[in-house]
Amino acid sequence: MESSSSETTTPLLPTQWRLPSISTNFNFNLKTTFWSELGGSVGDLGTYIPIVLALSIVNHLDLGTTLIFTALYNILTGLLFGIPMPVQPMKSIAAVAISESQTHLTIPQIMAAGISTASVLLVLGVTGLMSVIYRFIPLPVVRGVQLSQGLSFAFSAIKYIRYDQNFATGKTGSARPWLGLDGLIVALSALLFVVLVTGSGDDRDNNNGCGSELSQNLEAIPSSSNEPHQATKSRRRLRYLSAVPAALLVFILGIVLCFIRDPSIGKDLKFGPSKIHIVRISWEDWKIGFVRAAIPQIPLSVLNSVIAVCKLSGDLFPQREEISATAVSVSVGLMNLVGCWFGAMPCCHGAGGLAGQYRFGGRTGTSVLLLGVGKLILGLVFGNSFVRILGAFPIGILGVLLLFSGIELAMAARDMGSKEESFVMLICAAVSLTGSSAALGFGCGILVFLVVKLRKMDFSLGIWGCKSSETQAKLNP
Repeated sequence: MESSSSETTTPLLPTQWRLPSISTNFNFNLKTTFWSELGGSVGDLGTYIPIVLALSIVNHLDLGTTLIFTALYNILTGLLFGIPMPVQPMKSIAAVAISESQTHLTIPQIMAAGISTASVLLVLGVTGLMSVIYRFIPLPVVRGVQLSQGLSFAFSAIKYIRYDQNFATGKTGSARPWLGLDGLIVALSALLFVVLVTGSGDDRDNNNGCGSELSQNLEAIPSSSNEPHQATKSRRRLRYLSAVPAALLVFILGIVLCFIRDPSIGKDLKFGPSKIHIVRISWEDWKIGFVRAAIPQIPLSVLNSVIAVCKLSGDLFPQREEISATAVSVSVGLMNLVGCWFGAMPCCHGAGGLAGQYRFGGRTGTSVLLLGVGKLILGLVFGNSFVRILGAFPIGILGVLLLFSGIELAMAARDMGSKEESFVMLICAAVSLTGSSAALGFGCGILVFLVVKLRKMDFSLGIWGCKSSETQAKLNP
């Protein structure tokens, strides 16, 4: 039996395992989108840097090892998925590890939690259960999870901008001064610069990564016979602005300010990669890591690292081959079943990171490939000593990057087409935010969704012959 050319590339794999062809993953016009891809590559660092820095300071995580392994993850996911698929810290594990409410987790306990979580996701992916879960979760509930995560990032970003932060203790300090190299003026200037360059983010929206919709957006600017020159200037200005890698320039500014704020950084840097060794995990480490960190992380990984990521990727790239929940779940499992044994930070794919990289121009696998190359160079050249640079990075600028990531993720919820869908979504989001648990919000969202549907059912035919009131109305006008 004959098959199409798209099927012959992966003839032995079931549909849920298939990934986009590598030959199409880097299909972009160098003249128009290379700088966008480069800018998008740093779009998720507002989440990545604070967590990695906190784990390095509090739990003595080896930053050099983490940089090398997350670099390899970035490169491989860029090659395989073909979209700016992020590599983010497992946030719940990190929160437990640095929490002062109990004894800080040790590195073996953190790695045990990461391996345990990865094992669950790998099993869900290999057995196909993750795809089943993905197909049956109602869209309003997924949107509620995305909205809550996006707003949570945005709230954290505002705190970064307005107040001093101590990542080592996880505490918010006094109000940030207006002046200084990490003052409010610097942060607000960076924020306004990003808004000026990128606007609401729609100028760069294009579904195929080749800039076609960008051209349509620019051509949509009104042009009358009386003002042809002004319309042409407007289109040209927006075209130039859309090519500026705003996030990259803001990040470079932060690096420059690091050395200005603390000139002694250069003396503390040591050249050469960290020594990689296998982490020894005792039975006690397995118990503590699983109970304290893996159990709260597993539902968050299923919802935000797989379900929300797959849905968001479909929203942002509708013309690309669909990213399956099975592939994403297996990817998270394999990453950590390798890296955690060597002391690399437990990682996942996060919807917030994807939103951030897309917001700043990432449209293909090139974005995360460039990020991976950058991390690999830093990890090999500076090793664990690079933590000195991150420790001096202006927190206000991190807040700016994180703010746009959160807003972009939250805006995915704007497609709710009815009051009923919005009702379920907002309850799910509200519970997630106030309860600080995506799993709790998800459970409440599912329950409310079922109750709303249940009240529309007509039980006049008995429990097995029930029909919705809408169907009954059609049958009995």
